[in-house]
Amino acid sequence: MDGKSLNLTAEKLSQLRQLFPEVFSEEKIDFVRLKDILGENATIHNENYELSWAGKAEARREIQKQTTNTLIPAANGANLREEEISGNIFIEGENLEVLRILQKSYFGKIKMIYIDPPYNTGNDSFVYPDDYSERQDEYNKRAGITDDEGYLNKQDLWRKNSRENGQFHSVWLSMMYPRLYLARNLLREDGVIFVSINDNEANNLKLLMDEIFGEENFVGNLIWKSRQIVDSRNQQGLSSDHEYIFVYARNEGTRLRGKEIDLNKYTNPDNDARGAWMSNSILGLATKSQRPNLHYDFIDPERGNSYSPPSDTGWRYSRETLQQKIKEKRIVFPKSSDGRPREKKFLSELNNEFTGFSSILSTDLGYTLNGTREVREIFTDNFFQFPKPVKVVKEFIKQGSDETAIIVDFFAGSGTTASRRVSLLASAAMRSWG
Repeated sequence: MDGKSLNLTAEKLSQLRQLFPEVFSEEKIDFVRLKDILGENATIHNENYELSWAGKAEARREIQKQTTNTLIPAANGANLREEEISGNIFIEGENLEVLRILQKSYFGKIKMIYIDPPYNTGNDSFVYPDDYSERQDEYNKRAGITDDEGYLNKQDLWRKNSRENGQFHSVWLSMMYPRLYLARNLLREDGVIFVSINDNEANNLKLLMDEIFGEENFVGNLIWKSRQIVDSRNQQGLSSDHEYIFVYARNEGTRLRGKEIDLNKYTNPDNDARGAWMSNSILGLATKSQRPNLHYDFIDPERGNSYSPPSDTGWRYSRETLQQKIKEKRIVFPKSSDGRPREKKFLSELNNEFTGFSSILSTDLGYTLNGTREVREIFTDNFFQFPKPVKVVKEFIKQGSDETAIIVDFFAGSGTTASRRVSLLASAAMRSWG
């Protein structure tokens, strides 16, 4: 034990050795041999599709750094009353450093991560450490503030990322890249991550997460109506009332919980021996020219009424399948010929108690205004800008986790994630940066 955080380079080399032991020679990688093994799957340098920005190489080096820092329990923690203990762990520290520390103890153990990082609007509180600044005349190569002799001005180590910065987006990407990479290491095999963002960096974030998590692990993009009242001050005449939440899985095949099926819709008014049921439409989606076999007339065998489908939809089932359902008394016929036959769906035949979760979040979850009011009720003042309401974050947790799982939020902000019972809440330095 050397007291250092997990050596990610050594970890990756160990994984590569297990897959391709033949490419190692005297503890070094023979890239020519590796390329021969990969064949057509090996790309030619600078000819592959990727997201690139000024400072990406430096951001990659940040991932490999180790730390000897450790976590120290707060001295006043022992004095808390039982009702003051939330069951969460709140870690105060620079979040990249904290993520390095967590690599050993929580590697592959986190079920869900939710983060609400700086949106990089140019007007927010996003500041960043510029450890590799150069002279002003080399600004196009690296953004930075230096003294008259071209050396780093330590008093200006932390800089606000304004739109006047020639590498406005690059700085934000360099901040996010190592944090998201280390976050992925923490996820379980069935883990998921939710990341809030708005239009400022949405496109860049999508490409960045495709690179880190793999585009095949993109679960979806949720849209939250964050503004309740339109913004009439916008000079373009368009009020931006929404935000995005990108959802990625650790591995392909991981699914969200879904929306609970309303079981109250299932009743048994005709005392069917098969139990409670609900009626479902038997209309299809294909026009007559697309699927002529789904456009036909059929008859109610008891009343003799004949039914035809609309020309732009047709029936959902073929004539043979529908006749079988009629025989099994699964088709509910209306008393009038003006009505539409429907199908019985039995509760006992449900394979899952959940249906698809809509990518458009319900307005019942609240708006930014609700989050502001919740914070004000606790602190009697607005200490946080645009806090997420409890219901929104609670819905993410419900979709991506369970009661016993460990959840991480390393841009903790107003601490909304801690409002639900979770086991781990890793805080970040974004509050101290602002």
